[in-house]
Amino acid sequence: MPLSESHRLAMLAPTAGKRRIVIDTDTFNEIDDQFAIVHALLSPESVTVEAIYAAPFINETTGDPGHGMELSYQEILALLERLSITHEGLVHRGVTRYVGSQKKPVDAPAVDDLIARARRSSPDDPLHVVAIGAISNVASALLAAPDIIDRIVVVWLGGHAIDWQHQAEFNLEQDVGGVQVLFDSGVPLVLVPCEGVTSILHSTVPEIERYVEPQGEIGRFLAMRFKSYSDDHVGWAKEIWDMGATAWALDPAWAPSVLMPTPVLTDDMHYALDRSRHLMRYVYTVNRNPIMQDFIGKLAASTAG
Repeated sequence: MPLSESHRLAMLAPTAGKRRIVIDTDTFNEIDDQFAIVHALLSPESVTVEAIYAAPFINETTGDPGHGMELSYQEILALLERLSITHEGLVHRGVTRYVGSQKKPVDAPAVDDLIARARRSSPDDPLHVVAIGAISNVASALLAAPDIIDRIVVVWLGGHAIDWQHQAEFNLEQDVGGVQVLFDSGVPLVLVPCEGVTSILHSTVPEIERYVEPQGEIGRFLAMRFKSYSDDHVGWAKEIWDMGATAWALDPAWAPSVLMPTPVLTDDMHYALDRSRHLMRYVYTVNRNPIMQDFIGKLAASTAG
């Protein structure tokens, strides 16, 4: 339902306290989703992870979005196994195609679960949807159940900095129509850009080998994924973009933000500014060191003994 601006701003306030979250993730696409998921799961003092949704993607390893979604689903299970967390009732398969220019909802267990959880939420206790992939699952839920927009806050990692020369970023370009649905729906939105913002959230092989790899099965798995991304590690650092979105959910001070009008996304992937549009919260930087220190500390504590 339409939100008043005061209502939206209240839901977007970066207040302290524990958040209920679901994570929407194209986990097998890269190496950063894995770190973000683990960080959230190891932070029960800050968030309750109610569900994890597998998001679709296409890259050189997949033939179609549905294949990417299934690879992501299996990767989520691999993470949970190494954390000794059962997946039953927690992990849900997402859509197998994009919302696209037709802007029609796509059916999937993840979409149904998101709608049901949102409807059990309220403006005073909203469900935070931390989306770190193509936005197709979330956009489908918004299209199928527009009544949920005053019961959720979407924290989406996608696009680049607002003044970047283009918005041809992986998560955004996978489903431009889905992003347009998200931006135009009026749902309370925290936008976490990639280039120009979370691009400073990176790590190196020496850091991963020293602080992550020794931490049990999950540490070895994360290190393997990180190191296998490139064959040449000399002078090499790798962005762990998606941790910027979970960082805002864990502690908004780690991802400072401002309020600004939600941009209009053009079909050719550029932002147009209309100052009369509803406000969103825009993350303009991330505090890399406290995010990584918190992650490393919790990982070590989880495997101690």
